[in-house]
Amino acid sequence: MNQDRRDRLRDAAVAVLAEAGGRGLTHRAVDAAADVPTGTAKNYFPTRDALLRAVAERCLEQYLALAAGPPPGDAEQLAALLAGLLRNVAGPGRPRVLAYLELQTEATRRPWLAALLDPIGAADFAAHAHLLRAAGLPAGPEAARALTLALHGAIPHLLAGAPDTLAAAGLDDLDRFARELLVAVCPEEAP
Repeated sequence: MNQDRRDRLRDAAVAVLAEAGGRGLTHRAVDAAADVPTGTAKNYFPTRDALLRAVAERCLEQYLALAAGPPPGDAEQLAALLAGLLRNVAGPGRPRVLAYLELQTEATRRPWLAALLDPIGAADFAAHAHLLRAAGLPAGPEAARALTLALHGAIPHLLAGAPDTLAAAGLDDLDRFARELLVAVCPEEAP
């Protein structure tokens, strides 16, 4: 199979799931979004479950590409990295994050999808512990959990973009939010 076309279909499936939600993710909608002949998505991903799996894999690939790069050398660099990740959620990464949240909703009814997403979600805790260590901050399980859950909790608010809620949560200034989050997670060590 043509890998470029497969990736184009997977990107289209991410966009459809983000825009139309779980009920809107159909082979026909993916074909239309990818601007390919009707039936193309079904040839690559024969079932809806295969389509959901393709979206999950593509979201993971996009997230890993975003997170790639040198680790932060100190708390200031980590705060800048976290603020950048949050800016991505509200900006160019918005479709990926919306699609991933839709996948999590679908996973409540599909145990196989929950099993597929579980290592992806669990990896965030280890990744954040690694970032804390790289920045010279305490990286115990409690700190990694607090950081991860706070970042995950910020995501729906960033996606909704309601200004009063963003201000109340401190998400109207992502640089300040990231610095304050590190102070809360590692009060004696953070910037």
